[in-house]
Amino acid sequence: MEEMLLEHVVEEGKKIAALGKTATYIPELGRMNKDYLGVCICTGDGQCFKSGDADVRFTIQSISKVVSLAVALERCGFERTFDRVGMEPSGDSFDSLIKLDLTSDYPSNPMINSGAIAIASHLVSEVSFERMLKFTRKLCMDEEIKLDEKVYHSEMGHISRNKAIAYLLESKGILENSVEDSLNLYVQMCSLSVTAASLAGFGLVLACDGVNPITGERLLHSWVVQTVKTIMLTCGMYDGSGKFAVEVGVPSKSGVGGGILSVVDKRMGIGIFGPSLDRKGNSIGGQHVLQKLSAKLKLHMFADNVPEL
Repeated sequence: MEEMLLEHVVEEGKKIAALGKTATYIPELGRMNKDYLGVCICTGDGQCFKSGDADVRFTIQSISKVVSLAVALERCGFERTFDRVGMEPSGDSFDSLIKLDLTSDYPSNPMINSGAIAIASHLVSEVSFERMLKFTRKLCMDEEIKLDEKVYHSEMGHISRNKAIAYLLESKGILENSVEDSLNLYVQMCSLSVTAASLAGFGLVLACDGVNPITGERLLHSWVVQTVKTIMLTCGMYDGSGKFAVEVGVPSKSGVGGGILSVVDKRMGIGIFGPSLDRKGNSIGGQHVLQKLSAKLKLHMFADNVPEL
């Protein structure tokens, strides 16, 4: 891995990031410096390569949906997890409720807000936030992850749209617990502070079939990892998932905090931080970095002659 390559793509990405803006609909996120951009790559032999703002703390936001889905599958099983949540791309923005209201009984997938709130409702009776936090630290190999109180309160104070989604879910009999409890866990998980390096660690665990390659500890069952990575590939970049899959070809999940979690199977985990977003809510600089790395390092899942870990 050439660190010069990482430095080059980050510098390119910072120029492109000027075209976007931060997620101002959550005031605390809107205050983030949009010029930040960092990348971290972790490989199975214990090496980590960083460039830019890879150690700056930001909130995980929608990338927490990957953690929640994995925990739901582990604790509730496949059938119950997907009993009231679909597995198909929505084609709509992450906070849309149009299809949920007019054309569908259930959320399209667990990577949009409606699906994630339904998953959170599954989890409320199964596991405490404290245990979810502890497990997130293990998945990300980062004991410094904690709840960002400022972002949590900022998000809870501007939650009208997610409340509307949650009450619509309740009216359809989808929520297993109260709107308040379901939303609280959902927002708590979105408000966890991570770094690009944290996300790279999580990506590496997923790339290694749910095993921490450093300690040898299995954290997730193989079938759970397979399910999660597939949903990430098809639904993880909001309504830009199809284009991203063609151009980058790596299972990924974005968040409006500017993070992107990417999994290069049997090779590496990649974490990105770039809070300047496009209209779909994905990091502009982060997408550029991943496009360039995918081309240079043959990361696309259908690329030829790809070495394993």
